[in-house]
This record gives sequence, structure tokens and C-alpha cells, in this order.
Amino acid sequence: MNLIQTVDWAVIAPPAITAATALALLLADAALPKTWPGARRAGPLGALALLGIVLAGLSLYPLRSGDRATFCLTEGAGHCSYLADSFALIVQTLVLAGALLTVLISLPELGGRPGRPPLPPGEFWFLLLSSVTGAVLLPAARDLATLLLALEATTLPAYALVGLRRAGRAPEAALKFFLSSVTATAIGLLGISFVYAGAGSLFLAEIATALPEADPALATLAEAGVVLTLVAFAFKVSAVPFHFWVPETYLGAPLPVAGYLSVVSKTAGLAGLILVTAGAFPGFGDLWGPAVAVLAGLTMTAGNTAALRTRPDAPHSAVRLLAWSSIAQAGYLLVPLAAAAYAEDSAAALNAVGATVAYALMYAVVNLGAFAVVVRAAAGHRVADHRGLARRRPLTALAMGFFLLCLAGLPPGVVGLFAKVAVLRAAVDSGLGVLAVVAAVNVVIGLVYYLRWTAVLFREPAAPGPEPEPVSAEEGPLHTATATVTAAATAVRTRTGAPAALAVALAAVAALVLSGWPQIILHFASGGLF
Repeated sequence: MNLIQTVDWAVIAPPAITAATALALLLADAALPKTWPGARRAGPLGALALLGIVLAGLSLYPLRSGDRATFCLTEGAGHCSYLADSFALIVQTLVLAGALLTVLISLPELGGRPGRPPLPPGEFWFLLLSSVTGAVLLPAARDLATLLLALEATTLPAYALVGLRRAGRAPEAALKFFLSSVTATAIGLLGISFVYAGAGSLFLAEIATALPEADPALATLAEAGVVLTLVAFAFKVSAVPFHFWVPETYLGAPLPVAGYLSVVSKTAGLAGLILVTAGAFPGFGDLWGPAVAVLAGLTMTAGNTAALRTRPDAPHSAVRLLAWSSIAQAGYLLVPLAAAAYAEDSAAALNAVGATVAYALMYAVVNLGAFAVVVRAAAGHRVADHRGLARRRPLTALAMGFFLLCLAGLPPGVVGLFAKVAVLRAAVDSGLGVLAVVAAVNVVIGLVYYLRWTAVLFREPAAPGPEPEPVSAEEGPLHTATATVTAAATAVRTRTGAPAALAVALAAVAALVLSGWPQIILHFASGGLF
């Protein structure tokens, strides 16, 4: 056996570029003049972050021709730790596209808003790109050690991002996120040790063949390892009962970070869950299949029920509703994965996995678009604050309504409709009729709060309050100073709101393209991903 690993630098270029960009951002922040305020530093550093993400995306193009592996111990593909196949490239593209939108909607937060201090741009961009590096690495990992390292590289910077503001709910949210994640990781590590004891290898391909044929005396240990390993990735997907951190974390985190966790981090966790179930444990489908099916049903039901109970006029109701909605959407994402365990052959299993990726594509575009609209609205984070948005910003309101209809699966959100049909078809084709019925009922429940929010956008604005009393001569200087500060804050919001508007436009265009050509969704759901 050749014990010298081969390294193909072109194959690992995407995570290498994002990691190098993260370091460059930290150095650039130190090199900028100390007299520059945070809002002024955010622009150049944000441009550098965008450049790194775009370059990482361009580095995927030469890899599209075929599967390319690196960090291999032997010539066999089963002994490679990194594989750039079509599955990895698609997920990496989703991650980088989501990261690009996150950078755009982060600029208003970094510029500061009335009542909220600006975030430190250098630390923010460094942590964000570090997390993106782990998320890009994860779908290409082909051994459990690399998978776990990539998962932690995605999550560790996210703790700091959540608590970066160090005020209000942020410290508590970061602590809850940290404690929940550490517990899930510890359980996952225990499961990986059990799997290694049974299979004698950490490579996914070898585990798939060796674990079912392990010593019968280790059968119970192997089965326990399979179940425990799923816990770490179920946490990242925010599946019930590993979802308790989501609402509080989203409410305490800066809004772009919440959007990042809901899409990019969730997509990375979903990719890891696909790799360990369909890639490493296909012979244990009768064990993890029912578990994932139950998780899917519970997750979508818990998310939709809690979102339905969210009052539009409650504080931070928009963020809270998006948090519970992301949990419900995680349930739909798990349905085809559960169906893959019951597929009649490998081709049907790959089709089911493709349906999961197709749904993730739809969800990533429209959910980040919804977060971008909430940032763009620059009002309170309540659903009720969006009342009359169609009068103030008609294009933004149309985009938000379209995003919500896509999430609900209603026309003209054709991409959402096709994605939900692909999910239900995967369940029916695999004989999971009960799960398909549960998913259909939850789709109907979701219509209520999605349509309720959509209706708020197009209602007449609330009646204005009474006119303020005239300012006395003694109050004149104070009033003038207050007006000056308010005007300056409005100017900052206008200047930094342009990137958020661009993020809304990009997400809307992508959703429109996918709705105009839904064959992309059907192509993925029919095995075109592999």
C-alpha cells in the first residue's frame, strides 16, 4: 500500500481559496487606517470577501468534466478523502451562491443602524469566510474524519458570528447554540468510534462494504454507531428534537447570520447526512430509514405548528416565523432521504437523493431572498411592520410575495410547487404513503402563515399617528441635532441598502429562472445529479 497521499491542488481549490480569503481579510483589516470607522472599512473588506467567493466559484468550472479525487492512500477511489464529483460540485455551488448573497445582505448590518452598533467588519468577514470554507469542504469529504472536521469548521466560526454583537440576546443565543452543538458533536464522535470499531476504516466506501459484514459480536455496536453518527448531522439540519437552538439563535444573531445558518449551514449539514446515510450506511437502511422518516414527520409538523402560532404583531415575529419555517422546510428535505432507504434499487435511491438536492436548491434561493427582503425593509422585525410594503417599495414587496409563494408551493412560485411534488413523489414511489400524507397535510398548514404574510404586504398602510406638537424655542437646538443624526442614519441606510437590494434582485431572478425552467428540478429528481 502506498502510504504517501497524492494532492491535486486544482481539486481542493474552492475551499483553499475561501480559506486564503479569510486570512487575507484579517490581514487587510489590520492594514487599514485605524481612523476609519467600521462603516467605511466594511466596503473594501466586503468587496474582498465577494472576490474570494467568486474566485472559489470559478474554480469549480474546470472540475465539471468528471470525478476527480485527491488525498488518496492508494489508487482505489475508496481510499480518497476528497472527491469532486457532481454531487459535491452542485452542493458547493449552492454553498458559494448562498455565501455571496449573505455577504450582500451583511453590508447594511456592518454599516450600523439606529439603536444597533455596527459589527466589527474584519472579524465578521474572517469568521464568515472561515465557516464557508468548512461548508465547501464538507460535501466533497469521503471519510468520517474529514466530514467531522468540515462540520466543525462550519460550526465553530458560527458561534462567534452569533455572539459578535455582544449585546441583547446575542450572548445567550451564542451560548445555547454552542452547548447544543457541542453535545451533538460529542454524540456523533461516539458513534464514529463505534463505526470504526465495526468496519475498521473511516472511508465511506469501505464502511459501506465492511460494516454489514462485521463480526456478529459487534453487530449491536455497529447499529448504535450508525444511529449516533446521524445525531451530529441531524443537529445541523435542525431536525426535531435537535431544533431547540434555532428560534433563539436566529433571534439573537445578526439577521444576515441567521439567514446564513438557515441556508448555507443547513445545506452543508444536509450534504453530510446524505453522505453518511446513502454513502456509508446503505446496508443499514432498515435502521436509519424509519428514523429519518420519523424525524421528517416530526420536524415539519413542529415547525409548521409553531410558525402558525406566531402572531404578526409580536416582537421579532418576522425572524421567528422564518426560523420555524426553516425547521418545517428541513422536514421536507428529509422526506426523499428517508425514501432512499426504501428504494427498490440503487437508481431509485439516487433519484430520491436528487429530489432532496432539488428541494435544497429551491429553498436556498427563496429563503435567503426572504431574509434579504427583511433586511431591505429596514423596519422592525415584525410581520406587521411589512404592512403596506407594496405601496412603499412595490418591487421589493412583489419579490417577497413571490418568495413566500415558492416556500408555500403555490403558483406563480412554480419552482416551489415542482420541488414539493418531487418530494411527495419520492415518498410515494418508495412506499412511504403515510409520510407522504403527513407532508401533504403540513403543506396545507404552511399555506396559512405564508399567505397571511403575503396578504400583509399588499394591505393599505396603517393610518398615521397624530401630528407631533410644535417644538418650542428652547427645544430647537436639541431638535436640530436629533434631525441631523436621523438624516445621517438615513443616508447610511440608503448607501448600504443597495447591496441588500441587489441580493433581493439576484434571488428573485434566480427564482424566476427556476420557475420558468422547472425541468432543472425534475432533472435533479430523476437522477441527473449523478
